[in-house]
Amino acid sequence: MFFQLLKKIGFILVWMFIVSINALQAQPAATLCATPPMGWNSWNFFEGKISDSIIREIADAMLANGMKDAGYEYIIIDDLWTNGRDKNNVLIADPVRFPFGIKNLADYIHSKGLKLGIYSNAAQLTCGGVSSSYGFEELDAKTFASWGIDYLKYDYCNAPDDVTTAFTRYKKMSDALKATGRPIVYAICEWGQRKPWLWAKAAGGHLWRTTWDLRDTWQSNNKDLTGIMEIFNDQDSLAQYAGPGGWNDPDMLMVGLYGKGSSSNAGTNGKGCTKTEYETHFALWCMLAAPLIVNSDTRNISSETLQLITNKDLIAINQDKLGKQANTIYNKDSVQVLMKILNSGNLAICIFNKSGTAKNISLNLKKDLDVWKPYKYVHAIFQNKNINPYNELTLKLEGHACEVYTFKN
Repeated sequence: MFFQLLKKIGFILVWMFIVSINALQAQPAATLCATPPMGWNSWNFFEGKISDSIIREIADAMLANGMKDAGYEYIIIDDLWTNGRDKNNVLIADPVRFPFGIKNLADYIHSKGLKLGIYSNAAQLTCGGVSSSYGFEELDAKTFASWGIDYLKYDYCNAPDDVTTAFTRYKKMSDALKATGRPIVYAICEWGQRKPWLWAKAAGGHLWRTTWDLRDTWQSNNKDLTGIMEIFNDQDSLAQYAGPGGWNDPDMLMVGLYGKGSSSNAGTNGKGCTKTEYETHFALWCMLAAPLIVNSDTRNISSETLQLITNKDLIAINQDKLGKQANTIYNKDSVQVLMKILNSGNLAICIFNKSGTAKNISLNLKKDLDVWKPYKYVHAIFQNKNINPYNELTLKLEGHACEVYTFKN
């Protein structure tokens, strides 16, 4: 009982400190990460097999297949890239898999007009059990900056559970990154267990994980893993915390993996999701103003996956400069509707069939969705056509499918 009281007092003190920092650091506009970051991460597909040559091939593929032109700019090396520290305690990359070092690799990535991200952890060892940054924050931040790193994913394995320690450790690395003078996107990855949406921006984060690791499955009946629906259902109450310079992160995109990722496939049916489920997954993440971080092998990506993740209309919703996260405005009879307010008074509305069977859906714009203002045109993105809805949105959706509409002045 006494220790629980101490924990509560500690949380209150941290929260008061955070509020004061937010007041002091309030800025009229974000200068870094003004829209959700877009990119690619190595973990689910490659894990400890990631290498210099793979990263270069991924970058080349992203240029060739149109992903860079669509807005994907960060290539993020996740865990298991390091081989410890040298005699001066400087982190060193695995010499077999990264024979030219990270600086050389960053130079190559930058020459392609892309940016390089890297991974570390707020404890002595990473989740994969290799050298981490706790106690070496200033040195590692200087090292990352000298290499030309543009993005740091900072994990929280092997660290204490309390929020006070988490805030302190994350802010220490943030301060170290800022002190380098290099603009580095800072991704806080403590899996939502300490409610980072309340404090992560004050700790210097540009995005913060809100959940456990996402798996490549639509819905899970296993309490030890999280499917797309479990994670989606936890996001609606968090919209107020997202905006330019600071984003809720419901984890990376499973789109196009089809069961091929080692970690994302753990404990699942081994097949991944269907084409329709991936379409809905991507659309929902765009509506949520979530970071769009792809995991699939972009060197061998299918045309249907590529068409989805480079859909300019969905990406425009995600990257809208107003930076609003969608809220649920209708949820009845397995039909859920999300609305995202866009710049210049425009709207995006996503109608989602949560059931596993097809449904005929008819929604009154005024009575059901509270849309009273007339718009010049309405575009149905997946149907790829403009429509005139009058007072109703009427459509048929297959199980787990969605349609996204943009309402424009």
